[in-house]
Amino acid sequence: MVDGTGTSARTADIAIDGDRISVVGRVEGPGAREIDADGALVTPGWVDIHTHYDGQATWDGELAPSSHHGVTTAVMGNCGVGFAPVRPGSENFLIELMEGVEDIPGTALAEGIDWTWESFAEYLDALEAAPRTVDLAAQIPHAAVRAYVLGERAHDYDVTDDEIAQMARITAEAMDAGAFGFSSSRTFLHRSRHGPVPGTHSAPDEVLAIAEAVRDSGHGVFQYVSDDQGTGGDEDWLPAIRAAGCPVTFTLAQTGVDPTAYRRILADALDAEPGRYVPQVAVRPTGMLFGLQSSFHPFIAHPSFRAVADRTPAELAQMLREPAFREVLGAEQPRTRDRFAAHMATAFHQIYRLGDPPDYEPPADASAEAEARRRECTPAEVVMDWLSESEGTGFLFSPLGNYHDHDHGAIREMLTHPATVPGAGDGGAHCGLICDASFPTYLLTHWTRDRTRGPRIDLEEAVRLQTSATAAAYRIWDRGALIPGMIADLNVIDYDGLHLHAPRMVHDLPAGGRRLLQDADGYLHTVKSGEVTFVDGSPTGVRPGRVLRSRR
Repeated sequence: MVDGTGTSARTADIAIDGDRISVVGRVEGPGAREIDADGALVTPGWVDIHTHYDGQATWDGELAPSSHHGVTTAVMGNCGVGFAPVRPGSENFLIELMEGVEDIPGTALAEGIDWTWESFAEYLDALEAAPRTVDLAAQIPHAAVRAYVLGERAHDYDVTDDEIAQMARITAEAMDAGAFGFSSSRTFLHRSRHGPVPGTHSAPDEVLAIAEAVRDSGHGVFQYVSDDQGTGGDEDWLPAIRAAGCPVTFTLAQTGVDPTAYRRILADALDAEPGRYVPQVAVRPTGMLFGLQSSFHPFIAHPSFRAVADRTPAELAQMLREPAFREVLGAEQPRTRDRFAAHMATAFHQIYRLGDPPDYEPPADASAEAEARRRECTPAEVVMDWLSESEGTGFLFSPLGNYHDHDHGAIREMLTHPATVPGAGDGGAHCGLICDASFPTYLLTHWTRDRTRGPRIDLEEAVRLQTSATAAAYRIWDRGALIPGMIADLNVIDYDGLHLHAPRMVHDLPAGGRRLLQDADGYLHTVKSGEVTFVDGSPTGVRPGRVLRSRR
């Protein structure tokens, strides 16, 4: 048993009465139901604090892919996007924002969500009506608040004092209803067809008023994601949030623009009061999965590929093997106004074959550019070859953040810092390009057992990070540790047999929407609130999960 507190692993019995752990140690006598975990690893259920199940949770009780990876509590409503509050008639605007920012198919959201609410409190009530495999904690999103107050002016920088007061009041009402925080976004990557997500360029006085509403509630945090990660442009925002006395959590990563900036931010976090300034760190490079089924790959904006893009992966793979098509495609330039997409179409130095089992820590000499030098061909030809493998169903990995040094050294430095917690897995989002909901499994397999290109992380510390540490970041005090009185959320794991497969694309969302899933072997049992929800990775049909409500 690794209990989530960071203490050494030990052998113990665990007794559960109802939804609570009652005894840890030596349990005498039989139980009404017994799980023989001898030889297995038993941990608390994982607490994932950065997901985007805001729409999916209204129609799906299983909550994959997170539930497939031992997650028993998920925090959603991150990055300033979500579906409450909403004025009747403006639902499509929120769908467009979620589709643009989080790459969740708009058609799936439009068909799957029934929109029985207007206020955030009514949204929580609607969520509460459906059983599920995990507990959900929700935050109120900046973009939805702005859209509710400002209507068609949701993107405007200039707002009146009265409008700011309305935003603060709506935030306060959501906090009273049980929101776990307020979320916002300040990254250029978060865009819809209308431009940057509402709130991206909000003035400090608006941010301060909202942060004060969160503070005055007596609970909850202010979550945001930013290109500046607490520096640069954030220097007009972050002081306002911190001046309000509101706890802050944000995504932190190593960037190529300033590869050592994360160290300054870590030092700032260490100087803050514990738990008031919490960076969230991805457990592997933040990157994209390129494939013939993905939302993007280096040739997706090339005219010759666009002309045949509706063909099956197998047909496209065959075309990529044909000399005439390869020659034309390799000579073309992408036709796109998106500067990021144009850059990524030629960034062959940061494109790698993912493989199965997937390799998220490849050496620099494994890139498409390096392979092209060895083969004396163009990097584009290498990528065509890789994309055509496995009948067009495989994926290439393009790490964007946390990989400036071509290894996981910076990630380990951030993960082992006393102020950070794991985050940014984005479960439920980026359906056609990213599959990082498997972060908890990767934290165990790669960081505690399999890593060969540098030091690992102790098993006890890795479990603590994904359980009691993440729970504490959102003040969820009744879980994350195997201690009597705690919620009975557990994973029983075949540690030696825990194995992460390559991602796969499925079309099982409403309206046939696609999403990436990543399977794992080794989860023998997942227990949520004292009930077994998964056995050997398969759902039992039991759904004891509920909607959590944060209180003062």
